[in-house]
Amino acid sequence: MGVSAFSPQSLDTPAGGKVTDKGSTSRHKGGAITLVRHGEPALSRRVKLTAKGYGEWWARYEVGGLLEGQQPPQVLKDYIARARYLLSSTRQRALETARMACGEREFESLDLFIEAPLPPPNFPDSLTFSPKHWGAISRFWWWAFNNHKGQETRRQAEVRARKAADFLLERASGGDEVVLLAHGYFNYMISRELKRSGYAKTHEQGFKYWGCRRYEAR
Repeated sequence: MGVSAFSPQSLDTPAGGKVTDKGSTSRHKGGAITLVRHGEPALSRRVKLTAKGYGEWWARYEVGGLLEGQQPPQVLKDYIARARYLLSSTRQRALETARMACGEREFESLDLFIEAPLPPPNFPDSLTFSPKHWGAISRFWWWAFNNHKGQETRRQAEVRARKAADFLLERASGGDEVVLLAHGYFNYMISRELKRSGYAKTHEQGFKYWGCRRYEAR
């Protein structure tokens, strides 16, 4: 497993769902690219938190691993068996997911694929929500109002998503299949770039843990 450093802040920035398997009608050489969300983390979401508390919770989530007793789904194992290139984010939850899913096979781990940040807005302490709801609120404030609190901005993340998509497309350019085990929202951002590059979604499992999104060249 190789590890390569990548800092989102260093970018100079000027500028459980329904599964549908349509099959590939591609006449291009590009291989299929499968984006996978990590397994279920160990950190409990069954709590109510203030904005400050959610910021602290997210910091723990970012360094934590997976809940014990999980098994990769068979569909993911099948995609991995067909893939030449196996990649992951450097976050612990993604690394553990990759180790479980890839077995004895090696994979490459890159900071390029880490999740986009989720700093909460400055809501008063009288408002408390679960991490699930804080995540939705924080993502909206980050996306719509550029609430980044010194972390990666939306624009920086969009540039990074383009770089990530280009990295995957280069690996797939000779017809080889690629599997990325990373994070829900940043995988979604990458998927938008893959679509712009002529790839179409052929398998969709939404944002659930272990969920796969598969894209093939049109």
